[in-house]
Amino acid sequence: KIDKPGANPDEVKQQLTKFELVAEEWGGETVMVPVSAKQKTGLDQLLEMILLVAEVQELKANPKKMARGIIVEAELDKGMGPVATVLIQNGTLHIGDNFVVGSVAGKVRALINERGKRIREAGPAMPVEVLGMPTVPQAGDTFRVVEDEKTAKQIAHQRVEFDRSQRMQQSRKVSLDDLYARIQEGKIKDLKLIIKGDVKGSVEAIEQSLGNLNKEEGVAVKVIHGGTGDISEADVMLAAASDALVIGFNVKADERARRMAAAEQVDIRSYNIIYKLLEDIEAAMKGMLEPVYEEVFLGKAEVRQTFTVGKTAVIAGCYVTEGKMTRNCNVRVFRGTEKLWEGKLDSLKRFKEDAREVLTGYECGISFEKFNNLQEKDIIEGYTMQAKPR
Repeated sequence: KIDKPGANPDEVKQQLTKFELVAEEWGGETVMVPVSAKQKTGLDQLLEMILLVAEVQELKANPKKMARGIIVEAELDKGMGPVATVLIQNGTLHIGDNFVVGSVAGKVRALINERGKRIREAGPAMPVEVLGMPTVPQAGDTFRVVEDEKTAKQIAHQRVEFDRSQRMQQSRKVSLDDLYARIQEGKIKDLKLIIKGDVKGSVEAIEQSLGNLNKEEGVAVKVIHGGTGDISEADVMLAAASDALVIGFNVKADERARRMAAAEQVDIRSYNIIYKLLEDIEAAMKGMLEPVYEEVFLGKAEVRQTFTVGKTAVIAGCYVTEGKMTRNCNVRVFRGTEKLWEGKLDSLKRFKEDAREVLTGYECGISFEKFNNLQEKDIIEGYTMQAKPR
């Protein structure tokens, strides 16, 4: 878009190279057309390029298939009810077709084209207003025609159940089984426990032993309640409110507590051997520790030639002399014995194609996002950081 004040197409092209979108005129494969709808500039060229790319990539629709599309916009019309504008991406949509959109099913009652006229069918690439939506869908929802009403309702029901299970998954309470994964997601930084035992001495011994484990770096185990007797409904309610685990030693959970634990997704663990209890807690704690990383050498590449792309971007033509270079690996750039820069490899190519890795004895193109001071004979050293087992 070139009609805004201060428009700078070259700057935009330069910014797009960060996402590996390089303009054709810069030696890349991305078609870029400067356009202005106000000044009617470049519109014909844009249409030509769209048709050319579609032909080269063999982008085709089959009008004989059942329609698929995407919701562009939707509203609740006072006279017609929920109305959605659908862009047909494949197939042909007819009045009377059964469809699924989002997690609801419906049937096409009417189709209205861009001129406001009612039509009986709409083909590929055609935007059309669809009446027959049970509710107002969200922009971006997929629209799909299915064989019959029964199938539409089955698919809609499956999607409702899937959404419900996803919500339950997101709201689930902490458990020893999934503790490590939730720590990795950044959702938990300490382990809260409710301890119930057969006698006071057992509870105190467990709390003391957990206190010794608590000396592990970066880990906090918090006993928010300790007591004697069977695990009760009140214990489960406290655990649910504080996102804690319930640990029982030589005690059991009563029936009401078990039912509530199932409903609230509270994890209850029962033990009769202290060392087994501590072993499980320690394993969970180690999953909570920040990993310790060590550097692993990948390879070296020598800069043989440099190319300037746009105003500032520099691509280095390199030869891998040792090991391998991988996409997004950590790198250091040396000139002689002097380290010039350290960061991440931004782009790795073989000829014009993106490469995951380039091995010893092969040439490649390398660029960095925030560094372009490269010269012939510079050495690029690649490495990765690998987590060490604790």
